[in-house]
Amino acid sequence: MDKIESKDFDVIIIGAGHNGLAAAATLAGKGKSVCVVEREAAIGGMSKTVTLAEGASGPQIAHLLYNLNPKVARELGIGGAIPLGMHVLDTIALAEDGRHVLIRDSKAIYADGTVHPDAAAYEALHKRLVRFAGLLGKLALKSPPAPGGGLMELDTWRELASLGGFGLGLKRLGKREMREFLRILLSNAYDLILDDLADGPLAGALAADSVRGAFAGPRSPGTVFSLMYRLGNGGGASLPIGGMGAVADAFAEAARRKGADIRTATGVARLMVADDHVQGVVLADGREITARAVMMNGGAMSGARLAGLEHFDVEAARRLRNIRAKGTAAKVNLVLSAAPHFTGLTEEQTSARLLIAPSAAEVERAFNPAKYGEISSDPLIEAVIPSLRDNTLCTGNQHVLSAIVSYAPYHLEGGWDDAARGHLLALTLDRLEQFAPGLKALVVHSEVLAPPDIEALTGAPGGHWHHAEMGLDQILNIRPVNQMGRYATGLGGFYLCGASAHPGGDVMGAAGRNAAMQLMRDGEVRSWR
Repeated sequence: MDKIESKDFDVIIIGAGHNGLAAAATLAGKGKSVCVVEREAAIGGMSKTVTLAEGASGPQIAHLLYNLNPKVARELGIGGAIPLGMHVLDTIALAEDGRHVLIRDSKAIYADGTVHPDAAAYEALHKRLVRFAGLLGKLALKSPPAPGGGLMELDTWRELASLGGFGLGLKRLGKREMREFLRILLSNAYDLILDDLADGPLAGALAADSVRGAFAGPRSPGTVFSLMYRLGNGGGASLPIGGMGAVADAFAEAARRKGADIRTATGVARLMVADDHVQGVVLADGREITARAVMMNGGAMSGARLAGLEHFDVEAARRLRNIRAKGTAAKVNLVLSAAPHFTGLTEEQTSARLLIAPSAAEVERAFNPAKYGEISSDPLIEAVIPSLRDNTLCTGNQHVLSAIVSYAPYHLEGGWDDAARGHLLALTLDRLEQFAPGLKALVVHSEVLAPPDIEALTGAPGGHWHHAEMGLDQILNIRPVNQMGRYATGLGGFYLCGASAHPGGDVMGAAGRNAAMQLMRDGEVRSWR
């Protein structure tokens, strides 16, 4: 094929996940010419709606929207000029004795409408954590502070102002709450939760949310931070109409309206580098696209390999190799011949976010086998039946049940072959059958995506939903590693814009938007036009 020799674009973005699209929309909105290249035939990364069986569509991987950043959405027009319909869902914490717990914001009652004995304690704890999460959220739309920045540099003053705002917010909590924030921030979720709540499904729901997708149990240090991260925008779960693919489509529409060029089925073989600066990309078919800057929406190490590790010093390469990204969450998709009946739930409640995490202690026990490369025999499950809310997904009486199943370690003892996937499917169905008798008989199609499958489909390192563990040693200006915490990789013009960068994963769009803003502040895309 003919090569593209001229400088066609200011920025090339590798990967059309939502963060790559957010970066594209932000840059294009500032007058930059942007090309997004995506190796798959469809955009979205983990946020795709796919055909699972004839007459049945559903979320391939991610199925609920938690933390779409409201400022990013406003800037891109998502939910405004670009419509995005959503159903806000309650959470039902399923109990083995049938005393299921309905959770709505900071309120908790039994599913049958009776008062939960821990309702007041839960409300106080939830509101406190949401308030603390809002404080941390002030840092989400800022580049992390630069270590050793000079006082005469404009970026340093911006960062000092940002940190000053964080400090002021901390002070406004009052002395008692400020001390509490500092006390619990680095602690484990297990102790925090059980200090206030009796162990059971309500405590289990909080514990599960503190570790979902992580290689950690609720007793692990730093899981309070992870829980706050999940509660960043209140912790509510929303079901997009049309599935998570509709969210990706909204980001893509924002980018296209601002002039970005999005090309699917266009893989990248390598980056072109000269004089320690990227010059563009070589596509899988041999064509070249040149640009002043390249942004990587995938994992940091994947990006470094595209550039060539010889362009990074030995220490940087060592740090990249040691990024912790061991996925523990598998995805199980089921097509059912009819709607299942969960004992003790109404039809309306069945359409909620369903959690199988009977207690905080069981969440911790479920993690133990994963430490040794084994699947938990009592997996944690977050399930949703989107077709109960969105009748565009299925025809006839069919329904789709989408389940995120933990703990299913990336490095499974014996490997992830068909037998291992079948074993995980059987465990998942057995677990669901406990709460929905007869569900197994309704299954007409099933799909199991283990962490290596998720990695192959999306490029997410280790099949990790956040591209890198959200541990205390991999956040802020050391995310994904030290010296790459401000989106720049050290190779001129090459930036990270995906979930491995600050502030991390979830479909929030902040990492892409922040990276684009930092790229422009660094002067890498001064137009030659």
